[in-house]
Amino acid sequence: MSDWDGRGLVSTAWLEAHLGDPDLRVFDATVHLRPSTPGPYRVESGRTDYEAGHVPGAAFADLADLSDPGAKLNFTRLPADRLAAALGALGVGSGTRVVVYTTTTPMWATRLWWMLRAAGFDNAAVLDGGFARWIAEGRPVETGARQYPAASLSLSDRPGFWAEKNEVLAAIDDGAVCTINALSPGVHSGEAAMNYGRKGHIKGSRNVPYAALLDDEGRYRSDGDLRGLFEGVGALGRPRVILYCGGGISATMDALALTRLGHPSIAVYDGSMSEWTRDPDLPMETGA
Repeated sequence: MSDWDGRGLVSTAWLEAHLGDPDLRVFDATVHLRPSTPGPYRVESGRTDYEAGHVPGAAFADLADLSDPGAKLNFTRLPADRLAAALGALGVGSGTRVVVYTTTTPMWATRLWWMLRAAGFDNAAVLDGGFARWIAEGRPVETGARQYPAASLSLSDRPGFWAEKNEVLAAIDDGAVCTINALSPGVHSGEAAMNYGRKGHIKGSRNVPYAALLDDEGRYRSDGDLRGLFEGVGALGRPRVILYCGGGISATMDALALTRLGHPSIAVYDGSMSEWTRDPDLPMETGA
């Protein structure tokens, strides 16, 4: 994988070769989740990481600023018109290409990538291996901060890219839908100490942990390896897949993998476990 192929990833070599392209917008979207009591975590911006070192020319995209500040849950998606205004202020226009990366887990980059895709913007990609790979390969770095000129952007929500609670509930008894939990096996089974208020997973859902999608160097595994993971839970044989996690973030890593595999109908449950566990009437189960 090296070229811009429209399937969600670009390599570090591709990005370095195209840093001078006038239509390219590169963003660091790093977020930290710090352990907290009450938990399971508190949110911390990655702007300090960005200012300490970033891909030359890159700007910082704060996902908190691209989420609904009035929502009860962290990082709730914005409607397309409000997202377009926020991204336009960052310099994303209708004629630009966007590459997103993070200094930590790629889930924050895939979250922004999915937000764009769900709002009709396909000209975006995630840097495979992220900033860690960029540094390991000795590629150039700059410090401080950058900002792109504001641009005009129009977006429109695509139907079916986000799932709401009622659709997830209906999917439990729907053989045409495969619901997948992207959290770790221990959280999925209920064996881990960490949970989102109730142990286990949404009834009937399967587990493809986001960490399993990456190789030892933090890059996405081959399409063949990814295919095996999703075939193993029956996702590729179902017309629709719904993905969830703790708050709709790591599930977007699975969404990128399934997009690479060409699945025709993928949705992310934005509320995920943070919403589901708050309602004791919504069914959950433990075990693998």
